[in-house]
Amino acid sequence: MQAGKIVVVTGASAGIGRATALAFGRRGWKVALIARGTEGLEAAAQEIRRIGAQAMAIEADVADHRLIEAAAERVEREWGAIDVWVNNAMATIFSPLLEISPDEFRRATEVTYLGSVWGTLAALKRMSARDRGTIVQVGSALAYRSIPLQAPYCGAKSALRGFIDSLRSELIHRGSGVHLTMVQLSAFNTPQFDWGRNRMGKRAKPLGKIFAPELAAEAIYWAAQHKRREVWVGFPAVQAILGTRVIPGVLDWWLAIRAYGGQHTDEPLPEDYRDNLHAPVAGDHGARGRFGNEALRFSLQFWLSIHLPSVVMACLALVLALAVWLNNVYS
Repeated sequence: MQAGKIVVVTGASAGIGRATALAFGRRGWKVALIARGTEGLEAAAQEIRRIGAQAMAIEADVADHRLIEAAAERVEREWGAIDVWVNNAMATIFSPLLEISPDEFRRATEVTYLGSVWGTLAALKRMSARDRGTIVQVGSALAYRSIPLQAPYCGAKSALRGFIDSLRSELIHRGSGVHLTMVQLSAFNTPQFDWGRNRMGKRAKPLGKIFAPELAAEAIYWAAQHKRREVWVGFPAVQAILGTRVIPGVLDWWLAIRAYGGQHTDEPLPEDYRDNLHAPVAGDHGARGRFGNEALRFSLQFWLSIHLPSVVMACLALVLALAVWLNNVYS
């Protein structure tokens, strides 16, 4: 338990942000939630309070740096020093590039990329003065391996990786005690596939294997507690990241064939479909999307990643025991 510690989570009204806020709340953290949608924001805050933790709901658009600065100032004024800041808010557009207007592209970039930049700056300004704190950037395998039909999102996540790497080197140069980490995710079962702007004509779905948002939340919480440069979650993320380093051209062709139909179902978009690009979709949407029957709550890859020293030691012990046994048998 980390009772009394303070975390700020952006995009906290739904999806991975909502699950992350709850993951911290269950451990006794004070959780400040930042999002645009009032109903989802208040529902998330109430959910945290029901498990006995403190919650502060702050309605703000992460694309507006003034609102994010004001949110950080309010948290520290009312509660005290922020220990962890989680940049999670994002917006995506499922569409061929030529069908995306400049205004749409700008908006998706401002939310997904600049929203995280403003959050990082607001947190860093305060953490640097104290020489402590952790900033967690929620990333994606798409920060390394872009896919078609999501150019603004892929571009923003790639830009964030460059931004984080640059800032990390600055912190090392200054000998700063502030830790910066990035969590690269696979595909997760969140509401984004029901409210992302969609020009595919059919309902969107995750590409490839799907995981539950609670797994991402646990990875984000773990990253906030450990000095890991990056945390990869799900074997598909590992495949994408390593694959693009080894066979990027092959993946270009494979995605050109598989990633179009792989990102939508056969169901047409509902006539009353609403997206959240410029304004939140009304209602409380929770952490999970509509793919609960397919979503996996466990990832062997992630488990091995966070238990790597123990796994290595166990393997060495096994090899040593086998060597001793063979020596006794054949000596």
